[in-house]
Amino acid sequence: MITWQLQDAKNRFSAVVDAALTGEPQEVTRRGKPVVVVVAFEDYQRLCKSNAEDAPSFVDHLLAIPRGSDDDGFELPARTRDYTPNTVDF
Repeated sequence: MITWQLQDAKNRFSAVVDAALTGEPQEVTRRGKPVVVVVAFEDYQRLCKSNAEDAPSFVDHLLAIPRGSDDDGFELPARTRDYTPNTVDF
């Protein structure tokens, strides 16, 4: 991936876009830190579509939560102290 400083990317934006259109993402930095990546629109659409198709729905996510059973080997520890709240006088 080619990296551009923000000022250079602004001055040579056409070159940044042309390079992205050839299939190579272009990274742009500000103060030495990566801030954006320029990609071709078709690549962006493909990435968005694949993420949306692969992601489970919220309901599927909830249904995938493991359910406890008596033989799953998980046991809650015994209580070691009384958890009744203290009375407080105001």
